[in-house]
Amino acid sequence: MTAPPTAPEPTPPPGFRRFADGLSARLFALTLGAILFTEFLIFIPSVSGLRTQWLEERVSAARIAALALEAAPMREVSDELSESLLMKAEVLAVAELEDEMRFQLLAPSAEIDGPTRTIDLRGSTMMGRSLAAMAEYFAPGGEILIVMAEGSGEGRVIEIVVPQAPLKSALTAFAWRVAALSLIIALVAAVLIYAVLDLLVVRPMKRVTVSVEQFSRDPGSWTRRLSPTARRDEIGRAQNALSGMEEAVADAFRQRSHLAELGSAVAKINHDLRNSLASAQLVSDVLAKSDDPRVKRAAPRLERALERAIDLATATLDYGKAAPRPPRLQSVSLRTVLLEAADEALNGGGAMLDVDVPTDLVLESDPDYLHRIASNLLRNADEAMAQAVTPEARIHITLEDEGLIFRDNGPGLPDKARENLFRPFAGSTRTNGTGLGLVIAHELALALGGELSLQETGGSGTAFRLALPGLSA
Repeated sequence: MTAPPTAPEPTPPPGFRRFADGLSARLFALTLGAILFTEFLIFIPSVSGLRTQWLEERVSAARIAALALEAAPMREVSDELSESLLMKAEVLAVAELEDEMRFQLLAPSAEIDGPTRTIDLRGSTMMGRSLAAMAEYFAPGGEILIVMAEGSGEGRVIEIVVPQAPLKSALTAFAWRVAALSLIIALVAAVLIYAVLDLLVVRPMKRVTVSVEQFSRDPGSWTRRLSPTARRDEIGRAQNALSGMEEAVADAFRQRSHLAELGSAVAKINHDLRNSLASAQLVSDVLAKSDDPRVKRAAPRLERALERAIDLATATLDYGKAAPRPPRLQSVSLRTVLLEAADEALNGGGAMLDVDVPTDLVLESDPDYLHRIASNLLRNADEAMAQAVTPEARIHITLEDEGLIFRDNGPGLPDKARENLFRPFAGSTRTNGTGLGLVIAHELALALGGELSLQETGGSGTAFRLALPGLSA
C-alpha cells in the first residue's frame, strides 16, 4: 500500500525570530502601540493646557504690576522698580490698550530685538489652543511673543512681551516627562494585558496550531489528538470542532487503509479463487450429465451459483476500483429472480416469505444484479430478525408506487445504522457485519438506472424501496 503524501515538516526558526514571527509578539506590539497612541491623544490637550497656563501666569503677573502703577503718582515708577516688576512678572514689557490708545506701563530695560509673533488669548478655542501648542515645538528659536489678553478694567486690553525660549523649554521638558511616564505605563499595561491574553488566547491558539500541523503531517496514525474543551467562546468552539474533525478524518483514514488492505488481499486470492470455481464448474457439468432426476434438477442451480460466485469475486475488485461492470440487460422474470434469491439468502428456513409479484412480470434488466440486490436485502432482514428473536418473523415483497417494497416485521434500524446506511463498514447492525451488503446493493440499483432507499423503519418493522425502470404495480 502506497503511503499518502505528507506535508514537509516545518523547521522551527531560532528563539527570538520564532517569538517575533508569532502571534505573541504581534499581540504585545499591538497592545503597546495602542496604549502609546492613547497616551499621545491625552498628551495634546495636556500640553495645550500647560502652554495656556504658562501664558496666563505671566498675564496675571503683568496685571498685578499694572495695579501697582495705578497707586503710583502720575502712574510712573522709577527705573529700578520697573525692572523689578518686569523680572517678577517674567516679561520684557507691559502695555495697555484703551479706546484705541496704547499706554506703555512698563518699558523694556533694553532694546528688544528678534522676530515677533502675536498671540491673542481672547476668545481662543480648544482646537486652536491645541494646534498652537503643537506648533510651539517647531517654532524657530529666538522669537519674541506679544501676548494680548483682557485688561484689569472693562474695555482694556493688556499686552505683554515675553521671550518664546522659556515657553519652548517648559513644553519640551513636559513632553519628555510625559513620554517617559507614558512608556512606563504602556509597558506595565502591555505586560499585564499580554499575560492575560496569552493565557486566554495565545496558548489555546498555539495548541490548536500545533495540533493542526502535527495532524496534517500524519492524519492517519497520529494518536495525540486535541482534547475537547469546556470553553464556549470562539476559541473553544474552534478547538472542539477541530477535535471532532481529527477524529472523523482519522477514522476515515483507517477505513481507507482497511479498504486498501482488503482490496490487496482480494487481488491476491482472486486468481486462485476463480481457478477453484472453474474446477467446480467442470464438476457441475459432469453432474448435469447424470441420469438421476434430482441431480439434473440441482445441477443448473449449482451452475448459476458458481457463475454468480465468479462474478462476485470480480465485482469485489470492481468495487475497490469504484467502477462496477456495466449491466447486461435481458428479459427477466422478476418473480423467478426473487424466489431464487430467497432460496439462497434464507437457506430454505428462517423468516417466512410472501412474494406478492405477478408471475408474468418481465423486466429488461440484469438478472445477476437483481439477484444480488434481493439476496442482500432478504439476508439482512432475516439475520436482523433472528438476532432480535422476532416472533413469527416474516418478509413481504410487494409492488407499490412503481417500486418493489421489501418489508419485514423486525425491530427496525437503530439511529447509527440509519445515519450510515449506505456507507461501507459503518451501516451494519450485525455483530460481525461489514456494512458492504447495502452499499453494493445501492450501487447495483444505480447501475440499473434505479434507486434503493429506506422507506420506513421503526418498532413495527423496516421497509426498503427498490425503484427500477419498467416496474409498475
